[in-house]
Amino acid sequence: MVHSWREGKVADIVFGIVVPTLVAILIVGVSMLSTPSLVGLKYPLLEAIVIVGVPMLIGLIWNQWAGGASGFLLGSLYALFYSDQLYAAQGSADISLLGNLVSAMLIGYIAGALGKRSTNVHRLMFAGVTAGVMGSVLVVLVSQFSPIIGTSASGTLLIFLPRVLAGFIVPFIARAFLKHAPSQKITVLAT
Repeated sequence: MVHSWREGKVADIVFGIVVPTLVAILIVGVSMLSTPSLVGLKYPLLEAIVIVGVPMLIGLIWNQWAGGASGFLLGSLYALFYSDQLYAAQGSADISLLGNLVSAMLIGYIAGALGKRSTNVHRLMFAGVTAGVMGSVLVVLVSQFSPIIGTSASGTLLIFLPRVLAGFIVPFIARAFLKHAPSQKITVLAT
């Protein structure tokens, strides 16, 4: 089906241009501010989106291999970024970065393996929460070997909170993707 630009609707402009532009401006604005409370908010949000939400979403809407691969790629980028920040502050790297990388892979893979592209919200939430909990357990385990970070009760809560919350939120986004995706019917042309 070919679409003409004349068939566009106001909603296309709002959700195709206005909303993404406002989100982009918000992201840039928050990253430019350096108040301690916003700096404290930036890193957990970055972690929740980059190494939890995106691999989980890709795993849920595609498959476990895509979720794991995206977790590896995004986890690697996050680990490189965070190691640069940590090295600048501490003068050394830390084993906890490997935990974040492997946790992102695990989250994407488990979400895809358990979700199986289902549109059932309960199945997707079970897959998301399970993936978040397992990724959290891995990060807590690796943090026990970290001389810099370590884990206290409040640190453990901060590790579990974004991953489990993503396990409750991301399945609704995945369901919207799966319900409104164009059908993937493959037709074979006879030659």
